[in-house]
Amino acid sequence: MTAKFSIKDLEALSGIKAHTLRIWEQRYGILKPERTDTNIRYYCNDELKQLLNITLLYNHGFKISKIAALDNRTIINEVNKIVDSQISSSDQIDSLIIAMVELDEKRFEKIISNNVLHHGFSSTIEKVLYPFLHKIGVMWQTGSINPAQEHFISNLIRQKLIVAIDGVVVPEKNDAQKFILFLPENELHELALLYYTYLLKINGHQVIYLGQSVPFDDLKRVVEIRNPHCLVTVFTHSMNDLGEYIKQLGKTFSATKILVSGSQLSELNTKLPASIHIFKEPSSFLKQISK
Repeated sequence: MTAKFSIKDLEALSGIKAHTLRIWEQRYGILKPERTDTNIRYYCNDELKQLLNITLLYNHGFKISKIAALDNRTIINEVNKIVDSQISSSDQIDSLIIAMVELDEKRFEKIISNNVLHHGFSSTIEKVLYPFLHKIGVMWQTGSINPAQEHFISNLIRQKLIVAIDGVVVPEKNDAQKFILFLPENELHELALLYYTYLLKINGHQVIYLGQSVPFDDLKRVVEIRNPHCLVTVFTHSMNDLGEYIKQLGKTFSATKILVSGSQLSELNTKLPASIHIFKEPSSFLKQISK
């Protein structure tokens, strides 16, 4: 099934105002919308890819009138020249979206490897991949990507995180703390949890990684056996009884510090147990584990 984008979708994904996009469409014929049976205008995957390439050139000083005169092969060649050089985070994010839409692993590898080389692994995750995943969230909300595209790119990122974790050579500190990382039942989005595992390991702490969809009783048994200093979890999947689950965590593990994060916490309207501590981004997480 071909994805269908509204002009507002294109605005959100490209950063170019809808008003400007309409001018480009009318004056230069850059975008060629199709229409539904009810005469509603929409744009397809090819239009999105073309727009993201054009946006990349436009943001690097190309005049729109010059871009409009280029054929598609020349546009792609110019984009590749920019991608091969050290480019901004927003450019990289646009290129990653194209890689996802086209299921292009080679482009993904080039972008990530280039960024890690110039800026390091943590900076790549936080300044490129986190905003990119946020944009994917926008695309999910608009129905602009299919599950295969999302799984494709998520698994590539997951592979990078696992390789980075395996490659950590920092020895555990003498005063290392013991962390158990887990996701609650029905929670499958583990990319953030994997990154927190990486951060803990490079800071010399001990990690017991339980991963996705851990039943509460199983978590209790592991805590009893290993007696950790801290639990870490993330809530991105909608949970009807989130407040009750967090209260249960705090009550059951009242003697253990519990660090929680995730988009679902913005909906939380309940008083937190004393052992629960919310963090929003990696820098907050690092502050919490250093206390």
